[in-house]
Amino acid sequence: MRMSNEFAFSLALAGNPNVGKSTVFNALTGLNQHTGNWTGKTVECSKGSYIFNSFKFEITDLPGTYSLLSFSSEEQVTRDYLIKYPSDCVIITADANAVERSLVFVLQILSICEKAVLCLNLYDEAEKNGVYIDEKKLSGKLGIPVVKCCAVKNKGIEKLRKTVYGVCCDKIKCSVNSEYTREIDVFNSKLHRENIAKLTSSAISICKACVTKSGTERVNLRTKKLDKILTSKRFGIPAMLFLFGLLFWLTVVGANYPSQWLSTLFGAGKEWLCLLFDNLGVHKFIKGIIIDGVYTTLSWVVAVMLPPMAIFFPLFSIIEDSGYLPRIAFNLDKYFAKCGTHGKQSLTMAMGIGCNACGVTGCRIIENKRDRNIAILTNSFMPCNGRFPVLIAVTMSFFAAGANKFITTVEVALVLLAAIVFAVVVTLVISKLLSVTVCKGASSGFALELPPYRKPQIAKNIVRSLLDRTLSVLGRAVIVAAPAGAVIWLFANLKINDISLLKYCSDFFEPFGAFIGLDGVIIMALLLGFPANEIVVPVILMSYMSRSTLTDYTGYEQLRQILLNNGWTAVTAICMLIITMLHFPCSTTVLTIKKETGSLRTTLLSMILPVIPGVILCAVIANIARLFF
Repeated sequence: MRMSNEFAFSLALAGNPNVGKSTVFNALTGLNQHTGNWTGKTVECSKGSYIFNSFKFEITDLPGTYSLLSFSSEEQVTRDYLIKYPSDCVIITADANAVERSLVFVLQILSICEKAVLCLNLYDEAEKNGVYIDEKKLSGKLGIPVVKCCAVKNKGIEKLRKTVYGVCCDKIKCSVNSEYTREIDVFNSKLHRENIAKLTSSAISICKACVTKSGTERVNLRTKKLDKILTSKRFGIPAMLFLFGLLFWLTVVGANYPSQWLSTLFGAGKEWLCLLFDNLGVHKFIKGIIIDGVYTTLSWVVAVMLPPMAIFFPLFSIIEDSGYLPRIAFNLDKYFAKCGTHGKQSLTMAMGIGCNACGVTGCRIIENKRDRNIAILTNSFMPCNGRFPVLIAVTMSFFAAGANKFITTVEVALVLLAAIVFAVVVTLVISKLLSVTVCKGASSGFALELPPYRKPQIAKNIVRSLLDRTLSVLGRAVIVAAPAGAVIWLFANLKINDISLLKYCSDFFEPFGAFIGLDGVIIMALLLGFPANEIVVPVILMSYMSRSTLTDYTGYEQLRQILLNNGWTAVTAICMLIITMLHFPCSTTVLTIKKETGSLRTTLLSMILPVIPGVILCAVIANIARLFF
């Protein structure tokens, strides 16, 4: 499709998942790209551009998919785009380590597109593994040019640009071999098995002629040895628990000092702002709502939220890049199958540990709408990064009072790990209930690819996770935390008969709070923490200490004494841990659910659903404790 600019060409970038398609896209376009959603779809698309030989090339990164047979939103979007918006050239990205598997998809595209270039990515890794590809012979078999690339190292990218330019300008002719494509019908899903059989036979035939393997047995043996441990019935789950326990321990240990530094920095900034406002003669009310309300809340959210995210997300990205994440889905798939849900839900749960909003967005990988809705509705059962500060504070104050710092941090990591296990169990139970009630229907099957283990790109993962995840999530939290700070300050400072609105509301919720082992202050803090869970503990301290602004604590022993002085017991702490795990998602997640589902009913259900088991469990524990203590 020729662009409006006579010097521009349009390109489409297609490929299977896990072949480095996004890396190729980034290498081609650099920073000239943007992301959005397809019209009427929850599938993300990226567009970018680059200049070559004074020609502008506009490239659309299509969703990664294994097929064009329209079983999922991604497959439908990719197929419809290729048909409705014919490009000047389609760049098909394939994994040079698994050419035979990739060729099945390549042949499907060539059955509907005349001009294309096959980009064999990760060719350096393939050659190390003993896979040698005769690209000239492969090009002759397919009837399109073939280019070997290593997008991570920017190798072959310039040759790819030159080849694409030649195809677009008709300097390089494409003559798709009809021998492999003439009997493929991607428009008739009833012929799925026949299509796959033909495609697989053709792929095997082409690979026999063009691909030589000499060292793959050694690589496969290494992968098989690791999988015997990491995906085994005996060691798979324990290995996963150990890895996440280590991840939480590193997060807890690493986040302490940066949080303190940021708190000190923001404290100095607050003093400077107070001095500035005093010199300007700003009214006391305006000064209070801006400094004590908005600024203090934002400071707390950033200081508490940023350090653990800056540690957790990069570490999680490294695990993801190593190829281990699909093994987690493999280990947990049978449990989700028994609950009548989708195995990919385990992957979205893992995303939810960092941020429930990210986990909800990740549910797009689940093709079936019914299974996707169950995953979305239950994602907030996973304790996100915003709930960790509350879990850590309560644990450190009541259950990890040892003098040895190493033992203390291990105890906290174990508590967080136990919280994850608890969340998984509750998720499975609620998923089963949903699958036989509001989300009735049969779960769809799926193909789960277990890619080879790879050495993670540590530097790249750190930068990507900081930019794409940490700052993105923090930005959303800041947007909702700013107005929340103003509301909290108004609740604490607007008074009727010398009693604050916050006190009136807390007293109103006191009977209900007491019934479930908490109190009215905690209930009110959870409600005011809707924009950001990080401010729950400061709101509690502000209420207990009758302050007019969010209140910090200097240490866990001081926090323990404040809580004990206001009636807290070990039962209160346990109920607090449970209700922190099981209450409505934050405002950012709620907005994301509304955007992803387009349903107000589903959004409201996602808010109510976690609260029900949380309240029931707290009430049972509190009332049993009253009988025996």
